Amino acid sequence: MAPANKAAKATKSKQTGTFIEVAAQKPRPQWPALEPVIPKDDLVLHHLMPGQIVTVSNFWASSLCKSYVKFLSNLPLTTTPGVPKKGNAVRVNDRFQIDDAAFAEKLWSVSGLKDVVLDLSMDGIDDLKSIEERRRDFWGGHVLGLNSNIRIYRYRPGQFFDQHYDESNSVVFSDSPPVNGRTTWTLLLYLTSPTTGCIGGETIFYPEAPAGKKHKGQPAPDPIVVGLETGMALLHKHGKDCMIHEGSEVTAGEKWVIRSDIVVQG
Repeated sequence: MAPANKAAKATKSKQTGTFIEVAAQKPRPQWPALEPVIPKDDLVLHHLMPGQIVTVSNFWASSLCKSYVKFLSNLPLTTTPGVPKKGNAVRVNDRFQIDDAAFAEKLWSVSGLKDVVLDLSMDGIDDLKSIEERRRDFWGGHVLGLNSNIRIYRYRPGQFFDQHYDESNSVVFSDSPPVNGRTTWTLLLYLTSPTTGCIGGETIFYPEAPAGKKHKGQPAPDPIVVGLETGMALLHKHGKDCMIHEGSEVTAGEKWVIRSDIVVQG
């Protein structure tokens, strides 16, 4: 039986807890098979900002992305309101959300993400430490897998996600017996790009000035712009260590994203 993780009642965000509760009542989609699979040896973790932002180019084949865009287009997406609740960033897009542990496990294991995340050749990690210590340092704890809370995002021309932080959430990861977990990194899987007609929609991160220089007239570092690549996986740290970021406005075509999170024990 595939490991299952179900979102517990939110301890930090009532809004997040409501989303998960509603999503769990929906019938699970009949997701297309994750084929073709990119050979695991061809998947490489690229460090855009060590310990903060990493990518995996060509994580999914372009043909798989195309079949998923066609499938996802038939899901009952809901357009988010242009006027957010107090304290929330402005987000204008279409989304679908479902609690599906089986799909999360396939995305984790079948696609090869598990091998990439647990890879030992991670830059910036003390080689004198044990394998598990290196993983804990990088991912924020003992990695369990992916959050079963699967989110689908579609951005059409004029839609965007304003500057915001991603929260960490508590989950219950069922793995005989259930284990308490928490999310530490956001996973974004891009299904479209300029090669498919999508213009704009870059994910932009805004590093802060180093400690001690914020009040000395030192400008903040240049933004880190992650352009869309069909089939690319982007992982970035969230929770208390999250960097403020945004999804820039799409000006042509459609931006499709599959979202989940890395879950660690604790």
